[in-house]
Amino acid sequence: MLESVTRAQAPHPDVAKIRYVAIGDSFTEGVGDEQADGSVRGWADFVAQGLADATGEPVQYANLAIRGRLLAPIIEEQLEPALALQPTLLSFNGGGNDMLRPGTDIPWVVAESKRVLEQVLATNAEPLLLASANPTIGIPSGKKVQVKGDQLTRAAGTLAAGLGVKFCDNWSDPVLAQREYWSHDRLHLSAIGHAHVASNVLRVLGHPTPADWLIDADPVPAPTRREELRYAKDHVLPWIKRRLTGRSSGDGRTAKFADWVWVEPRGHAI
Repeated sequence: MLESVTRAQAPHPDVAKIRYVAIGDSFTEGVGDEQADGSVRGWADFVAQGLADATGEPVQYANLAIRGRLLAPIIEEQLEPALALQPTLLSFNGGGNDMLRPGTDIPWVVAESKRVLEQVLATNAEPLLLASANPTIGIPSGKKVQVKGDQLTRAAGTLAAGLGVKFCDNWSDPVLAQREYWSHDRLHLSAIGHAHVASNVLRVLGHPTPADWLIDADPVPAPTRREELRYAKDHVLPWIKRRLTGRSSGDGRTAKFADWVWVEPRGHAI
């Protein structure tokens, strides 16, 4: 399993053929795939490594995503800096945190997503639109979120098709809807869940999944009553407190890769 992106050590050209930047919220930042040093990895890191492995050439990679961000701040804070990096590939996901709040304006989310994609299309970058994985099996009010997620995913697919943009639909992936692909907070994917998403993304981009990635998890049983009570204490109540106090898990955080890092290909991985 990939431990982290393999930073380039050898001399490299001033500009890579593939320059990949990711924008979004916790899904794209990589929350749920925590490393020993406290940092997070996540599917976008996996994708950067997979692109390097598939092409056999170093890739430039930046990740501006920050956990807890609603769609409006994602666009306001991340899109312009992302485009300023002059990427060849820009992945975009947003609206997941908007869906967790009552009264989600789905048409507005779709319209704003269209605006983002059109801005990217006006540059030399290829946009990639992603739907997040579906967490509703384990979270409170899951059925309500499911309805909104289904609606948004259908609209996103229609939007991408109309603009001729590649779309990675993780929401409808039945594998990712299973408990074993989620972290303890049930809202963010586990390491294997992130790797599975990365495999989906690479497939959409026309590249293979590296052979050493672990993307299939063993089944886990439904939680016991005691586990449900512990989950509510450790995760649901703190989430509610943040909502009531107007705080976010991303307050005070900055992007993990605000500028390019070089990702070295691993010759053995394909």
